Amino acid sequence: MSGEGRRGRQGLFIGGRWTEPDHGHYEVVNPATEEAVGLAPEASREQVYAAAAAAREALDGWSRTRPEERAAILDRAADLMLRDLPAHAALAQAESGATTGTARGMQVAVGAARFRRYARGALEPAEEPVPPQINEAGPMGRAGVFGALAVRQPVGVVTCVTSYNNPWANPAGKIAPALAMGNTVVVKPAPQDPLSVYRMAEALQAAGVPAGVVNVVTGSGPGTGEAAVDSPDVDMVSFTGSTAVGRRIGEVCGHAMKRQLMELGGKGAALVLEDADLDSAAAGIGTTFSFYSGQICTAPTRVLVQRRVHDALLGRLAAYAKRLTVGDPTDRGTVVGPVISAAHRDRVESYLELGRKEGARIVTGGERPAGPGLDRGFYVAPTLLADCTNDMRVVREEIFGPVVVVVPFDDEEEGIALANDSDYGLIDYVWSSDVARAFRIARRLRAGGVGVNTVGRNMEAPFGGFKKSGVGRDVGSYALHAYSELQAIVWPG
Repeated sequence: MSGEGRRGRQGLFIGGRWTEPDHGHYEVVNPATEEAVGLAPEASREQVYAAAAAAREALDGWSRTRPEERAAILDRAADLMLRDLPAHAALAQAESGATTGTARGMQVAVGAARFRRYARGALEPAEEPVPPQINEAGPMGRAGVFGALAVRQPVGVVTCVTSYNNPWANPAGKIAPALAMGNTVVVKPAPQDPLSVYRMAEALQAAGVPAGVVNVVTGSGPGTGEAAVDSPDVDMVSFTGSTAVGRRIGEVCGHAMKRQLMELGGKGAALVLEDADLDSAAAGIGTTFSFYSGQICTAPTRVLVQRRVHDALLGRLAAYAKRLTVGDPTDRGTVVGPVISAAHRDRVESYLELGRKEGARIVTGGERPAGPGLDRGFYVAPTLLADCTNDMRVVREEIFGPVVVVVPFDDEEEGIALANDSDYGLIDYVWSSDVARAFRIARRLRAGGVGVNTVGRNMEAPFGGFKKSGVGRDVGSYALHAYSELQAIVWPG
């Protein structure tokens, strides 16, 4: 059964039923054309609470299903997502402004792959033996040998608040491991591109997910997310988004003692040493200009380059940016599409103006791009800022657009100090031809992850941030741990 009613009016998904929203609908806008993609539902607080109550009611049954059954459902859901990949990618592209290759390969395909990964994850052992302990007789009982098991149990009802930069991979990375561990979920997608998440819910429903196990609620304002976080039926909140919003969610979770998994902002430092392969470094850093138009928290946006190779790297980065085609994301040759909204474009441009006032030099970009088809849509030209210092706001704050700032340093110690002088600590990067040196530096960086001569990721490695970049770790088996509670079972031998 589809949740999309007449004239593209999307329904809420609550308790296994497609439900008309209490507050009507709002337009989802294509950031490349400024045209309406569809109508997303405006849930009331009562409907969000009803979704959490449905998840609570479904929890006991779902948490006691055999792991093999949960795995089969997640596998079937992945099959259905891939079966309809062209349609799903077209919708994701229209909602998010992603290029065709990104929408297909990095959004829908990665989303399906995460369901496939956690179908296997459902079968991973949930019990781990603890070494036996010999206890002498005392007030707690007789002498004996005590065995123990550490058992991972579901947390309960999990609210998943997802980001706008990837309406498939990000929700899948929360929903799939949560379900694999036996939790039930309330999903609150980003307001800018929620329709893809409803298509994901349709696939899960068709795959056999029981009623109430997955619920999706949306709204254009903050009220929907607030209700999804503060509902008394919710045991845990998994959030991807800004540090400012994460802080507010954390306050609510702390008051109610709810578990949290927070993947927040980033200002990734890319340390480029004088012995680095500068072409490799420029290609890696240059992904900030193109990948999701810089709307990615893991991007190497803050380039710290040893002074002797500063000008050479700057020239390579400028040349890289100038080669990128900005335009309609449906065009085959487009590399850089729009940012998500007019408001976000204005925010990025305000940072460029701030950078000028702070004394930064715009090497390339800095103006709204012009050309065929660019008279509408929310485009920002790939921009490179030089002559930066670490006290500038454009260096210290997350811009979340195709903007790279460059700060020179003299020696290794200064470079490490500059990298660590940040409120953020999600992923940093080191480029050096001396791999042993690069690994030594990596160990000193206060970041949840470090890429050595690469911006690539290992999708089984733990992911999360230090400092204001987050709380907790997920990805791979670490996500199964994140969506579970540890229980100790002890017995006399």
